[in-house]
Formats: sequence, C-alpha cells, structure tokens
Amino acid sequence: MSTLYDIPLKRIDGSDSSLGDFRGKVLLVVNVASKCGLTKQYEGLENLYEAQRAQGLEILGFPANNFKGQEPGSDAEISEFCALTYDVQFPLFSKISVTGDDRHPLYTELIAAQPAAIGDGPFRERLKGYGIDSGAGTEVLWNFEKFLLNKQGEVVARFAPDVAAEDPRLLQAITEQLAKA
Repeated sequence: MSTLYDIPLKRIDGSDSSLGDFRGKVLLVVNVASKCGLTKQYEGLENLYEAQRAQGLEILGFPANNFKGQEPGSDAEISEFCALTYDVQFPLFSKISVTGDDRHPLYTELIAAQPAAIGDGPFRERLKGYGIDSGAGTEVLWNFEKFLLNKQGEVVARFAPDVAAEDPRLLQAITEQLAKA
C-alpha cells in the first residue's frame, strides 16, 4: 500500500527526497511564498522549528507560485531569500504547484486526507474583499496553509493560511502529536 511517505519529492537543492526521510517525526507541511503578505510567517515557523525540533517536529516548506505570482523565484533564489531574510533552517523543497490541474501528487493526497482547514473563514472573507475568488472549500486557499502529520505519516489536522505558528490551536495540535508514541 502506498503512503504519503512514498511520494517522490525534490529538495530545493535538487536532490531526491520523500516524506519517508522524516519517518517517525511529526511533520508540518507548509506551502510557502516569498512575496506574500503572510511571508513574515517564515519567522514564526523558524522559531517553532528551533523550539520543537529536538522533540521530533519537522517543518517542511514547499514553495508554490499558485497565488497571484507571489513565488516567482527559482529554487536557488528562494533558498537564498529564506536563508538571508529569515535564516530558515527547516527543510525546503523544490517549487511545486499546490492547486489546479498541475497540482503535485503530495498535495492531492494531503487535501484528500484533510479536506477542511481549522480557522478557515476570516482569511477567505478578506480575499473576497480584494475580489479574489477562493474557489472550492477543499482546495488550498493561499500561501502558508499548513498540514499536520502524525508520527505514522497520517494527516491529523489542516490549518488555514492565517493560522500562524504561534496560534494556540496549532501549538496544541503539535504538542499532542509530539506526546504520542
């Protein structure tokens, strides 16, 4: 039986990878972008990573250019931006698509496993105010949407883009997963 661990991925440096490289860890999978109003979330994510990494948390960043061209850079440019601007230490992957006809298989499976996001609503309404149709409720809404996977590689929660790394709902969910065997 195929699992999320088996889906082929590329690291931002071009090397082959998969979620299987992080087997036994709690994973927070985030689609990221460098030119978004939410880009400052990199700082909170890095702080969370530094605080929880020793307990078994891995944050995995997947650059995506699906929303208003907010991640136009090459993998090298994205990597440099993340290192120089936010000193990102958590793993980054090659740019992928997280929505639409060319959506990466990882995101197809993540969405199927967890179609609804915690905290959905306020950010969707803000997008409508800017005249942006946010599409179906199951699609990734915007940059910085987060999927939480348990130590067995199962999706246990999904968080709206404006649920930041410091949000008590996210922190509680991560703490609960880290505490499980």
